[in-house]
Amino acid sequence: MNIKPLHDRVLVEPAAAEKTTAGGIIIPDTAKEKPQKGTIVAVGPGKKDDPTTVNVGDTILYGKYSGTELQVEGNDYLMMRESDILAIL
Repeated sequence: MNIKPLHDRVLVEPAAAEKTTAGGIIIPDTAKEKPQKGTIVAVGPGKKDDPTTVNVGDTILYGKYSGTELQVEGNDYLMMRESDILAIL
C-alpha cells in the first residue's frame, strides 16, 4: 500500500466488530457497534514544530465519530488527525 499521510494525519485499520457477547449471544449485523480501537498503518511527519508521537503498529483508541472512512484494495481504513486519538494501548 502506497498511502503516506500528510502533516499530523494517521491511517488506522479499525479492529473487527465483536461477533458475540461475553455470555455467548451472537450479535446480528444490524446491532453491531462501530469499533473504537485500531492499529496504525501509516503516520505523517507531523507539523512544523510538533512531530507525531504515535508509531506504525501502535494499537490506539479513538473517538466514535473520528476520521474519514476509506476503502483501499478492498480493506477498510480510517484517516484521522493525531489529535483524534484518545489513547495508546
